[in-house]
Amino acid sequence: MKNNGSKWKLFLAADLVLLALLAVLLAMTFFRKNPAQRQPQANGTAEDPAQAERLEEPETENQTEKPEEQTPQTPVSFQPHAVPGTEPDRLIVSSEIIVDDEVLEDPSLYEPWYAMNFQGPDTYTDVDGIVTFRGNPFRSAASVGQADLTKRTIRDLWSHATGALTFGDATWTGSGWTGQPLMERWSRQAKAHMNMHDWAKEKEDLVEVIYACMDGYIYFLDLETGEETRDPLYLGYTFKGAGALDPRGYPILYVGAGYDSNEGLSHAFIINLLDCSVMYTFGQGDPYSLRGMLSYFDSSALVDAASDTLIYPGENGILYLIHLNTKYDENAGTLTVDPDRMVRWRYNGSRTTVQSYWLGMEDSAAIYEHYLFIADNGGNLMCLDLDTLQLVWAADILDDSNSTPVLSVEDGRLYLYVSTSFHLGWRSSQTAPVPIWKIDAETGETVWQTEYECYSEEGVSGGVQSTIAAGKESLSDFIYVTVSRTGDAYSGVLACLEKSTGRIVWEHKAVYAWSSPVCVYDAYGTGVVLYCSCGGKMYLLDGITGQEENSFALSEGAIEASPAVYNDIAVIGTRAGQIWGLKIGR
Repeated sequence: MKNNGSKWKLFLAADLVLLALLAVLLAMTFFRKNPAQRQPQANGTAEDPAQAERLEEPETENQTEKPEEQTPQTPVSFQPHAVPGTEPDRLIVSSEIIVDDEVLEDPSLYEPWYAMNFQGPDTYTDVDGIVTFRGNPFRSAASVGQADLTKRTIRDLWSHATGALTFGDATWTGSGWTGQPLMERWSRQAKAHMNMHDWAKEKEDLVEVIYACMDGYIYFLDLETGEETRDPLYLGYTFKGAGALDPRGYPILYVGAGYDSNEGLSHAFIINLLDCSVMYTFGQGDPYSLRGMLSYFDSSALVDAASDTLIYPGENGILYLIHLNTKYDENAGTLTVDPDRMVRWRYNGSRTTVQSYWLGMEDSAAIYEHYLFIADNGGNLMCLDLDTLQLVWAADILDDSNSTPVLSVEDGRLYLYVSTSFHLGWRSSQTAPVPIWKIDAETGETVWQTEYECYSEEGVSGGVQSTIAAGKESLSDFIYVTVSRTGDAYSGVLACLEKSTGRIVWEHKAVYAWSSPVCVYDAYGTGVVLYCSCGGKMYLLDGITGQEENSFALSEGAIEASPAVYNDIAVIGTRAGQIWGLKIGR
């Protein structure tokens, strides 16, 4: 009995210890998740000792447990419609549909060959990589994977030189706006038939960086080392936009030229990445354009996999929907496209002739279900039904916009975050307010707007030239946006705004930026914000407080392009003619 009593006492003591440990863990969990312990401050200073201690120490806090997995939200209901003030005919005086070079006299007779149904941002592709500008049809992810953020540093891994291209009196160097690289981890079967160097075909964990630059070349690089995975492809046109890879994992690159060249008028290309041959082109001096012979493509395309349809907006004021008729055999290494139907949607705005506001779309489209959202050069934000090619609503965003709309699901509703630029002379010849909007994606109504007074100059617009980053995980309450030429003509801010109210939480001030910010996360959901300025620097900021954790000087010239991040490696090109690979975090 004595031995049994001793055992009982030992068990009782062990139980008490376990209960005590459980209480400690529950307390730690409460304090870690209690929002009151993580209130951000607009000036980057702390109100309490715990917050002040954190600001002094840039190490990531409380990385002792991984947060619970969150089920992605989807809208409970989504029935887009106009309301008073967003009726399309207030801003858009006409639109037409052209099917295989025939203008439909009665647009109601239009019959699509597809039933598009784009869902949330995580359903667009299973490809391991970044296949379009900002990653998906919500335009909400320029980073994939996770970084180790216990040390918040930026260090260079490699750089690769790019060149210049001259046409007439214009010389284009390096990488420009929007200029985001693409990345993909190809399957072994796909690589076996590619014109890669042998070592690249054999490297099991190879992630290939594909970067179309303004010198007329497309570069193919190893993400880890910057070594060329294959010879650069020279097409002889300036590529300002990001391009796009096929979301089905097919070895196809869709990319558009941003300027004419000695090779001819600019246009869009469909490129076979098995042998880097051009399979198809379109848009050259399109006779259906209401903007003359201009045929620039800065947008980043999307592909509806189910219907095999390419969706490509043009700066010529035409949205192209092309049935690709794709055939790809991965094992045999054969790939063809044979487009058998092209649909063009074109429009004309009410201000186009009156105030010389332009037609055309330089930003990239966001899509949910069969509804496409896009801003244009003439101050219009439009919602277009892809099933009928009829506008659902149109909102006035005042000015020439280069800001791609970003979709966000919040509390069962779908919202858009977007901004605009300040084109000199349209609204003012000195300074003008540049709003950042949260918009109800169902109706086009403004939920809130936050304004910055901005400067401009001819050819180098002020305001927001970038695409907004909508935070997730620890940053889910905030958006991040670079505002250029505010404060004075050469300054700018990276602003953190509260999603619910539009309140400015904090600002990071530096030389103005056109580059889009990127949120990078670790395994615990803790996020930091990465962005580049036209002063040649990359900055790493704490996403909650705005504290500058680190910076890295990449160039003496401007950085206009936007970075993409794979796990803990960021890739960015500069106007000075370098592509950089940089390690983020530990």
